Amino acid sequence: MRKWVGTIGILLSLAACQTTTEGLENTRIGPKAPKGTPIVTEAVDGLIVGHRLMAAGEYELALKAYSRAAGEHGLNADVLSALGSANLKLGRLKQARSLLQTAVEKDAEFVPAWNNLGVVLMELGEDGEARRVFRNAYALDNGNSDEIRENLRRAIAKTENSAYAADKDNKFELVRRGNGKYLLLPTPESIVEQ
Repeated sequence: MRKWVGTIGILLSLAACQTTTEGLENTRIGPKAPKGTPIVTEAVDGLIVGHRLMAAGEYELALKAYSRAAGEHGLNADVLSALGSANLKLGRLKQARSLLQTAVEKDAEFVPAWNNLGVVLMELGEDGEARRVFRNAYALDNGNSDEIRENLRRAIAKTENSAYAADKDNKFELVRRGNGKYLLLPTPESIVEQ
């Protein structure tokens, strides 16, 4: 008798499973979109996605989006400039420089690439070359961009001001001040007599 009770329990369990799966056959198709919903068949442009990610400070993700854009558009000046800008924000200055130089070689009138190349050159300490590049960007832009004008002004000030030029050769040591404040002072051998 106990054998029959166990067998009947198993059969009832299987029957319950059978009834719960019957209704699933029709739902395998999935829900349908409401009528009038546009169906997107094309992916969003990787350059647009990359620009939005750059604005959000997500430079690594922007670099990936720009790499996808290279597959869509090829390595044109716009894509190369975007890749260079993302590398600049990630601190990969030599990669950024190479990409931006290639961008200006491909399109000598692409202003953003010239400006960003100038920024990279400033970061690398090549102030004179950066000044030339900013001047070129400013001329190509007809002086319309405040950012490029400010970059050019800073580059000119840095190359003409002897204090900036002397700072390159100075060796600084860190001196502790009270209350955890620090002050950079030039070492005696780095002071230049004027």
